Amino acid sequence: MPPESPVLIRRATAGDRDVIVELNTRLAWETERLRLDEVRIRDGVAAVLDGRGEAFYFVAELDGAVVGQLMLTREWSDWRNGWFYWIQSVYVRETVRQRGVFRRLFHAAEDWVRSQSDAVGVRLYVEEHNTSAMETYARLGLKPTGYRVMEAAYRYGLTPES
Repeated sequence: MPPESPVLIRRATAGDRDVIVELNTRLAWETERLRLDEVRIRDGVAAVLDGRGEAFYFVAELDGAVVGQLMLTREWSDWRNGWFYWIQSVYVRETVRQRGVFRRLFHAAEDWVRSQSDAVGVRLYVEEHNTSAMETYARLGLKPTGYRVMEAAYRYGLTPES
């Protein structure tokens, strides 16, 4: 990043709702060609920002504009007697990719997780075909786990494009 344009990483606030909705909508389209239900995604983001969800966002600002985000959620590990924090909803605007924005977001999240006395690690999932993201995550020290994510989803609010 040029020295005149530092990236600021901060916790998201209620005032970031619209941009987080926009970035999540872009993420769903770019990675899975899904159109998100506008009401559902607005309500979902608002739930996080209002503290009703077990999650929070970090956002990256450049020149006063939010250019990236990630969300942290947590999962209890009875085997390890601590929390795994999941990195989700990762998105960096295309115009600032390859400029270290995600790396800064990741390090802020990782630093926060490491500061939690009951945290045991971070995890994330990535689309099988997203090799670029996998390479980025590997450069940051993340490794495949050998697990596969499986689900039975009951309420989507998503529309696949054909």
